[in-house]
Amino acid sequence: MTQTRIYFTAGKIEADRTFAALGAAFEDEGLPIAVLEVDEDGDIHEVSIYADGDVDAVETRVKDILAGLSLSRPVEREALPDIDWVARSLEGLKPVRAGRFFVHGAHDRGKRRSGELAIEIEAGLAFGTGHHGTTAGCLETLEQVVRREHPRNALDLGTGSAVLAVAVARLAHIPVLATDIDPVAVKVAAANARLNHVKALIETVTAPGFHHPIFAARAPFDLIVANILARPLMRLAPEMAAHIALGGSIVLSGILDRQRDAVVAAYVGQQFRHVRTLHREGWVTIHLKR
Repeated sequence: MTQTRIYFTAGKIEADRTFAALGAAFEDEGLPIAVLEVDEDGDIHEVSIYADGDVDAVETRVKDILAGLSLSRPVEREALPDIDWVARSLEGLKPVRAGRFFVHGAHDRGKRRSGELAIEIEAGLAFGTGHHGTTAGCLETLEQVVRREHPRNALDLGTGSAVLAVAVARLAHIPVLATDIDPVAVKVAAANARLNHVKALIETVTAPGFHHPIFAARAPFDLIVANILARPLMRLAPEMAAHIALGGSIVLSGILDRQRDAVVAAYVGQQFRHVRTLHREGWVTIHLKR
């Protein structure tokens, strides 16, 4: 399918602001959004949103968002026939360090430092590379939770690329169930589990929400991580409570700063206790215990 990339350039601070604003504005449509550093010395970052259908309407909304942020930037278009937008957005990305984790592509294997847990994630049709603030925030939080609580059974709900499932498996050496509603993401997740030598620990399953017999078979979980979006996370609160072990932890992300209180309230209503909120790049990662 032909896509159109609508893009503009800005400095890092402005790029991060607009990335967060675009994510909130296009949350329901699920349009891919990416930020790519094109000139480190010049502090030039390119913010892109990939659209099909009514491209004019998307471009108008992008311009309105920029105006609302008091930013004046030329907005351009590029036709992308049959392009893998994820692979394109990941070109040239630098490796990311989050806690002990080092998330990288094949070309950066040699940059691992002593004591780091390296996770190799290549471009694929699934969300979650470690470069997004939500994924990096989850990695930092998971390191602390695993070190303190020593979980024995974990779930990565909405796994995407499986970067979080791989992180838990590498850190805790425990079985992890990795599920996603998208069968393409599940294939990518399984490939990344093999790439990182934890395929024996990670079971990948295509499953929407908790409506699959695998959850009843594997529950209760000592640890659940879900990097999705705020609204579905709030809807899932009762089922999260039903599938977590007493004393278990959940780590939630995909949540904007302004959505944090509503998400916490939904889980407190299910007898979860808020432990910590990590703020990163306009997003939050929330740790709660049952």
